[in-house]
Amino acid sequence: MHKSVLTIYRIFAVITLYGVLAGILTYAFIMGFYAVNTTWAAPVIISSSDEKALDYLAQLVTSQQTIEDIKVDVIHQQTTLDEMTRHRASLEALIPQMESAVVEERKHDRLTGPQLAELDAQKQADNAKTQAVLAQLQQLESSTNKDLAAGLITRSDATSEIAAINQSRDAYTDSRIAEVLLTDNILDKTAAGSKSLEVIEKQAELESDIAQLDVTLAVAEKQLEEDNRQIDRLRAAITTAKQSPYYLNATGNSRLSFAFVPYDDQASAKVGAAIYDCYLNMIVCRKVGTVKQIFTGEQNIVHPIFKTQVRGFMIQMDLSHPASAQSKTVFLGRKPLLF
Repeated sequence: MHKSVLTIYRIFAVITLYGVLAGILTYAFIMGFYAVNTTWAAPVIISSSDEKALDYLAQLVTSQQTIEDIKVDVIHQQTTLDEMTRHRASLEALIPQMESAVVEERKHDRLTGPQLAELDAQKQADNAKTQAVLAQLQQLESSTNKDLAAGLITRSDATSEIAAINQSRDAYTDSRIAEVLLTDNILDKTAAGSKSLEVIEKQAELESDIAQLDVTLAVAEKQLEEDNRQIDRLRAAITTAKQSPYYLNATGNSRLSFAFVPYDDQASAKVGAAIYDCYLNMIVCRKVGTVKQIFTGEQNIVHPIFKTQVRGFMIQMDLSHPASAQSKTVFLGRKPLLF
């Protein structure tokens, strides 16, 4: 009995020893295998409720809303810009019309100015003659008053004569006023009077308005260009964001499968490359799909075997066996041990 127990103990010890050695060798083989293998990838399950997926979706919605707001502003600015351009064109069209009117007016003034000067000289001569006649009428008025006092004429006759004399005086006064006004007209037509200055002032105001419009148009065009560039930048950012697995998973209607590929295995990650899933993570492998898309953004995960941080990128898998998305590792391009 003692010998049997001793034999069983020895057998158990040998089996245990070989088991431990086999475990150590297996562990060492697995460590070495994953240390040198350049085709492995780690499937990653991304839920549409993941924080990153929700952040991507929120940022895209915000960016889209920003684009719409800027587009409304661009339409408003473009309308304003078109209106200002038309207004500037109408103001600019007034300049040659104003210059033409000034030329015509000056031409007319050069023609009528000398004529009015001649008429003014004649008017002054007529007034001088009228003044001499009025001096004689003054004597006639004195004679009429004397005759009325002496009873040589009736009061009615005297009143008629004095009224005629007063009318002559009124006519002379009106004539002098007309001569003064005529002098003013001559001054307007022969010198740079207030009328000419008003035209020049209006022309300067018109040119100032055009200059201000030019500045406003330049600023508006610059702002419009900047808004269009902002829209282009946002669209480019949205296009880049849409190439993220988080965005695809958050907005996709079907289940999507992804995998992490370390930079050391980058050569094996090609669109269309076969994907293999293996038992015990390395033996008895079968093809379960192909690489559908490669994402360029960097990702970090914990190594599924070494439990250390690994840098790499994500790929989208097109799996014919969806259960392989739950495997610890898959292999790209070929079977890792040829079976």
